[in-house]
Amino acid sequence: MEQLPRGAQFQRSKMLWEIALGIAGDPNIRYYEDRDVSIVIGNGSGEAFTPALRMAPGSPALAHAVAKGDLDLAFVNPSAMLTQAYRGTGLYSEPLPVRVIASYPSYDRFVAAVQPRLGVTSLAEIAERKPALRVSVREDATHSTRVLLDQLLPMYGFTLDDFVSWGGSLQLNGPPGDARRLEGIRDGSIDIVFDEGIPTWLSVGLENGLVPLELEEDVMAGMEAIGWRRVVLPKERFPLLERDVVTIDYSGWPLYTREGLPEEMAYKVCAAIAQRAEYIRWEESYTGIAQIGVETEATPLDVPLHPGAERWYRENGYL
Repeated sequence: MEQLPRGAQFQRSKMLWEIALGIAGDPNIRYYEDRDVSIVIGNGSGEAFTPALRMAPGSPALAHAVAKGDLDLAFVNPSAMLTQAYRGTGLYSEPLPVRVIASYPSYDRFVAAVQPRLGVTSLAEIAERKPALRVSVREDATHSTRVLLDQLLPMYGFTLDDFVSWGGSLQLNGPPGDARRLEGIRDGSIDIVFDEGIPTWLSVGLENGLVPLELEEDVMAGMEAIGWRRVVLPKERFPLLERDVVTIDYSGWPLYTREGLPEEMAYKVCAAIAQRAEYIRWEESYTGIAQIGVETEATPLDVPLHPGAERWYRENGYL
């Protein structure tokens, strides 16, 4: 299999892809602005382009567009957001007919890490004491971590905005390993970090004294009811931890569709992933194509596979 298929149309498509990366990949673009790339496959031989398959990454809210058929495939991060869409919990007022095509393997955790000098050992203490804290979070209010916080913090009786009303401040970041965050962790100007993407910032946090907080049992149970998973942040992976810490799973990037997508199209998508796997940039969590359609630590699956995808995995001996 060639990296670029033969044909002038693929040369032109590759140029369009590079243009998209050049524009959307501008580091000066904020996370909630034009930095997502949609890909459409179809027929451009007539006066109008006729789409056959429309794909895009984006916010969890794209599940509504997928369910309605305005979009055929979408990525979401993490898997728990798709679980909410399937169950009709959290962000979603009713269940959506979503189905998984494949899950891109991504091992991750959501962590709330605090400076020990504050003497805070739980979010419940923060709710009681109302200290003025410098809080590091994502700048995009629609980001899934902000959605998680909007679901979590009210269980303690406060919101992210209350940190400001108590005299604190929000340090707003782009990616989890934003240089501004890392600098703030190192110079002590950040009191607490709420985020995922732990390979990019947690080790720096632990090296500079940050301590992960655990959720109370009733709060964790409430988060599980919404669709989040309880997992362990292991000392084996992060030796600077005093012990294993129970936290919220942030693993898996499900590529999903609607239940009504034609079975043959879902089958073709799985075949295409396998065919082009050597050219896909995988994370360290990836162990092979067999992994993307089954439950693993990096690919949690709480939403059914699309029948076309399930057939492909079975025929190829992966289920």
